[in-house]
Amino acid sequence: MPISGDDHTGIHIKEQRRLARLTQRELADRIPYSYSWLTQVECGARPASVDFTAAVARALRIDVTVLTGQPYVTQLQEDRLAELIRPIREAMDVYDLGDDPALTTRTAGELVDAVEDLCAQVRAARLHAVAAALPDLIIELTALCWRTPSTELWRALAAAYRTAHDVTVKIGYFDLAGVALDRLGWAAERASDPCLAAIRQYFRALVYFREGEYAIGRRLIRSGHAVLDPGDQSREALAVAGQLHLGGSVLSARAADRSAAADHIASAREHASRVGDASRIHWLSFGDTNVSLHEMSVAMEMRRYDDALRQAKAIRLPASMATSRRSHYYIDRARVEMELGHTEASLKSLWTARRAAPEPTRYHPQARETVRGLVHISRRTPETLGNMAAWVGL
Repeated sequence: MPISGDDHTGIHIKEQRRLARLTQRELADRIPYSYSWLTQVECGARPASVDFTAAVARALRIDVTVLTGQPYVTQLQEDRLAELIRPIREAMDVYDLGDDPALTTRTAGELVDAVEDLCAQVRAARLHAVAAALPDLIIELTALCWRTPSTELWRALAAAYRTAHDVTVKIGYFDLAGVALDRLGWAAERASDPCLAAIRQYFRALVYFREGEYAIGRRLIRSGHAVLDPGDQSREALAVAGQLHLGGSVLSARAADRSAAADHIASAREHASRVGDASRIHWLSFGDTNVSLHEMSVAMEMRRYDDALRQAKAIRLPASMATSRRSHYYIDRARVEMELGHTEASLKSLWTARRAAPEPTRYHPQARETVRGLVHISRRTPETLGNMAAWVGL
């Protein structure tokens, strides 16, 4: 039976479709999904996958968040994360105001170390702690960059903006994440750092991955490669180039360009073979395991779920893998298992993701929609599934 409740992505799609004065048949003709698929999503009989939602948002020319309902304010308020958003926004807004002579800052070395610590904490999925500490750090770094500018400080400020992007994306404040990327670009220019500039293009490309504009996303990936110095064969440059290829692989998969996706994976694996474990280089988690994770994602995005599950089972996550990346793997695996009807395995994967990284899992739209799908296809709702559904806010 359809899932009860009137606040899910399918309902939002139905509302926006009607506002656009489209019938279900007309909307289905504009997306790479069948009429039957659309009708099932709208009534709650099928979960709205991330790629499906992106396709509908693109067809209706609206932001994905209009359909997903992000940010999930009720859960954010319960976790006391919502109250931390305004200070981050205000801290990023002082970027062009120059020095604040009345502000006493920590030393440059202390601030650089603090930036690295927050980068590590984001990967450990400690979103509340990072969001609470970030505003003061950005304000102090901004003042010190104007007071005693140096390449090291501008790089640190760029990394702090990158962290602001990471946090706000994970909890669904995508408008603020976009501001953070603009600030990252501003600081990277002053640091004269092509790797940071390329990383910004990578994250900009992921915006279009989320919004379903894959042609623009792929152009941004190419732009990121163009920013890098072709003569720079350092581990840093190779890791950034490899990460750009990983972004290109999933964008190509969403665009149904299987050949390009395979080429990107092959290039990324070649880069990984040259740099080894580069997970701490700009905290990109780049390395051979991350290439394998993206290869699984490519199969998933192209709806080759049997291939994706086979690949998922072959992956062995190293103990050094960042907690946030580990939880993402289990969220992806849960979706694949749900699509194949492996309900118990899917729920187990979701619980593993939740135990590893509670906050990112709770606010991940794919985790939410996978739970919705499990509720629908389960003949009965076990207590563990009911608990999970209530926890994510269904």
